[in-house]
Amino acid sequence: MTRPALLAVSHGTSDDAGAAAIALLVQRVADRLHSEDEAQRVAVHSGFVDVQQPDAPTALAAVSGPVVVVPLLLSQGFHVRVDLGRAAADRADAVVTDPLGPDPRLAEVLALRLAEAGDPADATPVVLAVAGSRDPRSLPDAEDAAALLAERLGREVVPAYLAAREPSLAEAVRARPGAPVATYLLAHGYFFDVARRDAGSAVLTEPLLDDREPPAPLVDVVVDRYRAGAAALAAAARD
Repeated sequence: MTRPALLAVSHGTSDDAGAAAIALLVQRVADRLHSEDEAQRVAVHSGFVDVQQPDAPTALAAVSGPVVVVPLLLSQGFHVRVDLGRAAADRADAVVTDPLGPDPRLAEVLALRLAEAGDPADATPVVLAVAGSRDPRSLPDAEDAAALLAERLGREVVPAYLAAREPSLAEAVRARPGAPVATYLLAHGYFFDVARRDAGSAVLTEPLLDDREPPAPLVDVVVDRYRAGAAALAAAARD
């Protein structure tokens, strides 16, 4: 017996380390799903909305039967709503889940990255470096991610943007001398390079994924998004 396939769709990156980190995340999700129920295998596939191949429509077309599309993205936006929404629109047996964020488990990973980077864990505000998007749906997601991290740390967290929105990361860092920067990005790539440049001398964390094993809370989020999508497909089939 099989469960719906999982198509994990990330943004795509030309950074080899970033691409490898995301590929390892997808593999660990596949490992987790297999370990949960060896009798009901889940076929796990990868696709991308930019930079890498296969693109999302091509990857989706290659999957036969029911499929859960999980955006490996941190907020709502054009890629989730338009790119993936359109790709799945003609498939009654396909569902696109919520993106990975905002989620308290991502705040847990961000807090871990801050500790690893040498954050003093005092009352100094934290700047949350977000990729940024012109899509209005992305703004509350970024603010909610900052609020979740603030709740976990017990201190102020200010979102700042690497593109499209204000304040920019450079502006936010200048306004808060000594504030560490928590990198709210999935992996190394173009936006991390921007963050590294604009953070200047501020403490800057690694992205959610680095060159080690993916954090268990992040794997948990992807698996839970898959489960929610599979439940939605099952419910639709009963109607």
